[in-house]
Amino acid sequence: MIYSRARPLLFAIVGAILFGASAPLAKVLLGEAHPVLLAGLLYLGCGAGLLAFSLARSAFGVKVGVQLTCKDTPWLAGAVLAGGVAAPIMLLLGLQSTPAATASLLLNFECVATTLIAAFMFQEYVGERAWAAIGLITASSVVLSFDGAQFGASLGAVSIIVACVLWGLDNNLTRSISSKDPVSIGIVKGTVSGAFSLALALLLGAPLPGPFIIMAAMLVGSLCYGLSIALFILSMRHIGAARASALMGTAPFAGVIVSFLIFRGAPDTSFYISAPLMVLGALLLFGEEHAHTHIHVHGTITHEHIHRHDDQHRHH
Repeated sequence: MIYSRARPLLFAIVGAILFGASAPLAKVLLGEAHPVLLAGLLYLGCGAGLLAFSLARSAFGVKVGVQLTCKDTPWLAGAVLAGGVAAPIMLLLGLQSTPAATASLLLNFECVATTLIAAFMFQEYVGERAWAAIGLITASSVVLSFDGAQFGASLGAVSIIVACVLWGLDNNLTRSISSKDPVSIGIVKGTVSGAFSLALALLLGAPLPGPFIIMAAMLVGSLCYGLSIALFILSMRHIGAARASALMGTAPFAGVIVSFLIFRGAPDTSFYISAPLMVLGALLLFGEEHAHTHIHVHGTITHEHIHRHDDQHRHH
């Protein structure tokens, strides 16, 4: 019982660490590839990695989850456009002018966006701790976005925040189909959005990088996007979009550690001011519970899941 409860939490944390490492690794690759083209390669790597995993899973006879149907198309299309096409392009454009450590911390705003969208658009319950955390993380993001030299918002930081909002929308749209096989969802997301971004980059005249950069980008995409997508969807299936995104709050801190290891540069003053606020906000989100402090009604839902025909499932 303890293992079954801990497993979705572990899925979310491991997925968060992988996703967090994507920002500094993508910053390294940005010196060798156009942002839109790099976004395409990252997501093609995501799709290819998950496709290889799916083939291996089938070869070993591992049970596959509930498959996608035509009814899932609107949710999946929205998730592909928001989280697979627009969000990574905005992130990489922002990374061009934003330090990797700062960008990694800003990625924490994704959990704020996911929680707000879950609360206001999908009526998911959000507790008082989560609202306090939203305030702290938002304040931290504002500090990180401030450009002292220009006395205004940094365009790079704003671009990353927009990417987080798009990923928040993606998370909630995917939540509606999270009972389906997460690997199949990731394959569709990766291949469709990756092919779209790659074609767009070529139409814009972006040159193809060397084979080593192409392979490196696809490897980063397969691990940091592909595997993390599958783990996050599995987690959302059991604990909901708001709580899974709360655990994804570990992603920015993993990204900060990787950034310091790679770039070894001293962060600016805004980083030191915002980091404690971000940490406190993440800690509040980790402790958030689905406590019913008032009476509310859950609407009727249709539920699909895989199962064995055992004593608990007596039907044909």
